Amino acid sequence: MSVWPHLAWQAKAGILHNSSFFCTCCDPCICCVFCIWKGRTMAVYIRKHPLEIPPPSEKDWLKDDEEDFFLQDPDQKRDALPQPFRMINKLVMLVFENAMEIIERREMLREAQKLKVQPTKCFPTAEFQVIGRANCLAVSGKYIFVGLSVGLAAFKVSDCKEVCAWDAVKMEICANRALDLGNECHILLAVDEMGLVWLFCFHNESFLLIKILNEVEDISQRNTCVEVVLSPGGDYAGVLLQGNTKSWLEIYRLPKDSWLKETEKSPGAAAGLACRERRSSWTSAKSLELHGDGSAEMESPVSANKADAKLSLPVLLLKVKPPKPITGSSFKSPLDALKKVDDGSMLGLGYNHLIKDSQWQQQEAIFRRTYREYLEAKGERESKEEISRHATLHFLLPSWILQVGPEMKVQPDVPAGISVHWDGSHNLCFYLLKHPLKEKVDSDPKPDVVWPCAAPIVCSAVSSCSRYLALACEDATITIWDKHLGYPLSVTAILEERLVRSIHFLRSSAAASDETPCPGTDPACPIVQLLVLCTDSSLYLVKAPRAGKPSITLLADRPEDPNLAVSVVVPVLAFPSAALVFSWDGTVSLMNTATSQIIYCFSTPTSHAVASPWQPVFTVDSVNWCLLLRGDKQQQADALTQSRASHSTIFLFDFNSYPLKEAFPKEPDLPFKTLENLPWFERCNIFLHDRQQSLLGLREQLPEYWSQLQAQAAAMDKERQNMKGHKKP
Repeated sequence: MSVWPHLAWQAKAGILHNSSFFCTCCDPCICCVFCIWKGRTMAVYIRKHPLEIPPPSEKDWLKDDEEDFFLQDPDQKRDALPQPFRMINKLVMLVFENAMEIIERREMLREAQKLKVQPTKCFPTAEFQVIGRANCLAVSGKYIFVGLSVGLAAFKVSDCKEVCAWDAVKMEICANRALDLGNECHILLAVDEMGLVWLFCFHNESFLLIKILNEVEDISQRNTCVEVVLSPGGDYAGVLLQGNTKSWLEIYRLPKDSWLKETEKSPGAAAGLACRERRSSWTSAKSLELHGDGSAEMESPVSANKADAKLSLPVLLLKVKPPKPITGSSFKSPLDALKKVDDGSMLGLGYNHLIKDSQWQQQEAIFRRTYREYLEAKGERESKEEISRHATLHFLLPSWILQVGPEMKVQPDVPAGISVHWDGSHNLCFYLLKHPLKEKVDSDPKPDVVWPCAAPIVCSAVSSCSRYLALACEDATITIWDKHLGYPLSVTAILEERLVRSIHFLRSSAAASDETPCPGTDPACPIVQLLVLCTDSSLYLVKAPRAGKPSITLLADRPEDPNLAVSVVVPVLAFPSAALVFSWDGTVSLMNTATSQIIYCFSTPTSHAVASPWQPVFTVDSVNWCLLLRGDKQQQADALTQSRASHSTIFLFDFNSYPLKEAFPKEPDLPFKTLENLPWFERCNIFLHDRQQSLLGLREQLPEYWSQLQAQAAAMDKERQNMKGHKKP
């Protein structure tokens, strides 16, 4: 009997699939059957345990039901890469995705800009070039004063021609202020790169050097000027100086009436000086290189001015220092503190208090113990040395908050005082300028009026009529004061908790109030507008009505594109609700704050670009209605070649050449309302105003009341000492 059919039947039945008949060298279903059929005595390897399929050696092997695995989760394909390639791949993809998001966002902004109504482009009506780099611009009357890297130059507004140049041996002018005194006489304050303040009188198209205000013989004791301010009428000048570890503010009285008389009496000296000054200063420098012998012919213009200009010198009135830190008191009783106060000030800087040093130390210990974790996280990185501080100064016309004695004569258009606030200070200090002249200036005068605020003052602004004063604090609180009536017109706050960078008063539609310098007259427009620029380039408009609640409107939010960030905002007083907006990309726009729309765009020629758009060099002339802007020529060379440019271009935009009056129409003046037709709020304000006028003699009686209070305090102190003497026996 053949074996093959029997085995074939068993194989078909599945009997030979047992593991005991499997061979390690061939297939058990076919080859092992063939081996058994060939020889029955062949040795067969028998396993003790059943054979199992080993687990996969890789975790990322695909299964039969995961054929579309990469389409469902493609990120796991990157995870299968070994390190560090996996991390590099993720970083590259992250950078690529972020770049695509930025590109898509900018593309959306570009498409949105295309859908908007594009503003009308205004090109310059005139231009002129100056030799050297123009650092600052100032307009006074019909002249343009340009501060250059090599001196000063004067140009005419009408034809942009140079009329005079002044050079002081490679002196670079960094800032200048100019004011028209009338009778073809102008006052000019210039600050050079070394921090020296040069006081000039520009008469008959010539520069007359009057004095260097902070000049010292020892150069190591030189003080650097940070900022200069001229009063609106040219009666006073303020100079902020900084030393090595301290800073202070100096106020000068300018004898402008004497200058007008002195320049009229000596026209010959001024003409002779003008001839010397009209010589090109750059030609003089070349002559010095050729001759080099230091002859009298090459005398510097500075010495020539000192010898020929015999004008009256300014008088130093005040020297204001920053407030001292408040320390512990040495007074033993309130009577001692009351006797130390020698004037009628009921509110001061907080020095005459009764808090001891031990109490300050206890409060500081409690504060540090309560907020220890925050102080440790922040770290004490502040230096204990005194740091030079910055001050903001405003000249103020006479008002109810700056009342002078009856012996002082007050002119309505001459400043009667100043307002000063230092960085990091809560107090706004007022100082009177009508004090009698002293032989020695008080180095640390006390303020006549002090306004404390809840937070440190960041910036301030005064309206063109000097009636309204605005303060912005670190907590984004903005207060507008009516100085003539002596009460706040509005108090608002930016809810987004944004830091305020600058504030500016806008010209209202009814310009009668801004053009009337006389204090005490009620404004024709019932709404005061304030433009607020924050540190994140957002713009707000604050409206403070005389009757009603104030409102705050967002004109422009923080831009998505950093190139569209706002660098400077300046109101244009020639038109109501108009403001110039300078952006980092070099765009100069004219915004209508009433509609928050960009109406016009002042563009330079394609061959030039706005110089340093993050700090542009420009000035707005509210008398001649024009904008002066510095532009640099775009060159293909490197940045070093551009920085060594031998000249700058000044572009002039005449507002009368553009249809700006149609874009900013003047609203009709409001009709005069009788007292019976006014609301109760305005009637109460008028009543309070009249009440203040009826109390004119109160200030004259205040010193008498104060002396009586001091005498009574001294009597009480004497009685207390007598009582102590009786108790000792």
